[in-house]
Amino acid sequence: MAVRESLEVADGGCDDDGHRPRRAGTAWTCAAHIITAVIGSGVLSLAWSVAQLGWVVGPACMFCFALVTYVSAALLAGCYRTGDPEKGHRNPSYTDAVRAYLGKKHTWACGSLQYVSLYGCGVAYTITTATSIRAILKANCYHKHGHDAPCSYEGSYYMLVFGAAQLFLSFIPDFHDMAWLSVVAAVMSFSYAFIGLGLGMATTIANGTIKGSITGVPMRTPMQKIWRVSQAIGDIAFAYPYSLILLEIQDTLKSPPAENKTMKRASMISILVTTFFYLCCGCFGYAAFGSHAPGNLLTGFGFYEPYWLIDFANACIILHLLGGYQVYSQPIFQFADRFFAERFPDSGFVNDFHTVQLPCLPPWRVNLLRVCFRTVYVASTTAVAVAFPYFNEVLALLGALNFWPLAIYFPVEMYFIQRNVTRWSARWVVLQTFSVVCLLVSAFALVGSIEGLISQKLG
Repeated sequence: MAVRESLEVADGGCDDDGHRPRRAGTAWTCAAHIITAVIGSGVLSLAWSVAQLGWVVGPACMFCFALVTYVSAALLAGCYRTGDPEKGHRNPSYTDAVRAYLGKKHTWACGSLQYVSLYGCGVAYTITTATSIRAILKANCYHKHGHDAPCSYEGSYYMLVFGAAQLFLSFIPDFHDMAWLSVVAAVMSFSYAFIGLGLGMATTIANGTIKGSITGVPMRTPMQKIWRVSQAIGDIAFAYPYSLILLEIQDTLKSPPAENKTMKRASMISILVTTFFYLCCGCFGYAAFGSHAPGNLLTGFGFYEPYWLIDFANACIILHLLGGYQVYSQPIFQFADRFFAERFPDSGFVNDFHTVQLPCLPPWRVNLLRVCFRTVYVASTTAVAVAFPYFNEVLALLGALNFWPLAIYFPVEMYFIQRNVTRWSARWVVLQTFSVVCLLVSAFALVGSIEGLISQKLG
């Protein structure tokens, strides 16, 4: 969001496709946008993930996902232009690239997965925000009455409050296009991520020892350990890939040099930075708390003091996710508007706008379809969050659902067509093996996350 506005410079020229102003992004500005987009709520679960995997497998798993993410980004970057990598037709979004290389059926499947992913993020953000609101109240309560005080707050109520706020924001025209929203989201995400890292480091130093073990959190049975490992892998998968936004960021890069070369360099820079940051957050969190590492580093109450810093970090999470929910929901809203307008061009319910005048506010144009659809959408994400308010398991489910199809399968298949890779050639076999291995990892994480949701619900 607002990537093009922040990177393009009106220099009076045009690109090869007539785009004005000329694209002016560089590898460094591109890397900055990737880092800003990737570092978010997923970082909060990494200490818990490392705790489930242990000191050897945990960091190794992060390195593996970093490598896989770079390979995926490199494959996808080559698909930005159809045909010639410097003069071919541009594909400014992920869906455009799938349509150009793989056809309508794959585009439909890709779009469906994207919308499911966006919907799932709305659910996850509702859960996370309610948890952060409760954490602020708990932090103040523990500070006032002591760490053993029975400070308990009902999460469903705060999910309903968040849903009401999102319903209001959903009716603000062009809310998702406000450039300041990107700046606020970036500042908030970095703020709470650095606070979590700093508190983990400080607690480790204060303890005077590094907690944890080689095998991670002990479980009563081997099967329980397997399920926990699969959920941890799903959480890490949620934190890493950025396939859905890669081509949109690449569409801001200047040329020459060819955009795919610049994007590969930017991906290397951003992945190195995020991996270092993730390792610090995950490992310092595990070193501080060992087997008791909380599922959400800033709301699980490994940290009690300074309570005001806990409050500030969770306030940053809330502000970040208030805007983030809209960023992820607006593509679905826009798709619904277009779909119903094309299907029912003569319907007044679908196409007519009515002016509403509220006290002390400017006139507001209201469409009945938008009111109904957006109300049902926000209500449904809130209802799902209330039914399954489990942070780690929901993130693992989203990570597992998105990882293989969107980050691996489509980029690999498009690369085969773009480079005319022959079946059963060495390159084809290597990439297909890579895809199959990632499919198995994704399936393992998916089964474990579903088991975790069911166990939590029944338990």
